[in-house]
Amino acid sequence: MTDAKLRQGTPAWFEMVGRLMREAALQAPLSPDLNLSLVERYTDGAEMPGGLVQGLRFDIRNGKPTFRVGARHGERGDVTIEITAAAARTLNRLRSDDLEFQAARDGFLKSGEMRVDGDPAAMGSWLETVHDPIVDRTL
Repeated sequence: MTDAKLRQGTPAWFEMVGRLMREAALQAPLSPDLNLSLVERYTDGAEMPGGLVQGLRFDIRNGKPTFRVGARHGERGDVTIEITAAAARTLNRLRSDDLEFQAARDGFLKSGEMRVDGDPAAMGSWLETVHDPIVDRTL
């Protein structure tokens, strides 16, 4: 995969995010009986082909990670993250060790611009490793 920077929210950007997540999950010791899903959707996202909106669905089925670019309206996962495009843009410009990152994330959760249903930690610690590489590849 190239390290080219992509405009956040484009199908190519979501594809890059999905590939980074998949690569990180493949490096993790996933149990062969692990079955989890994560859906992240922009609450004010643009429509995409096939009745989808800006977002991503990431599944681990029998320990094998896969993803789909785009999310359905109202689609849920074991972990569901709903976020405004502007809040996502802010977070995708801040590295995880930036003091502003946690403050911004907490602020978006408090304001309702970001909602998390389920426990992202259930996916495994590998999930935390993808944020900074995404930031590095985001315009």
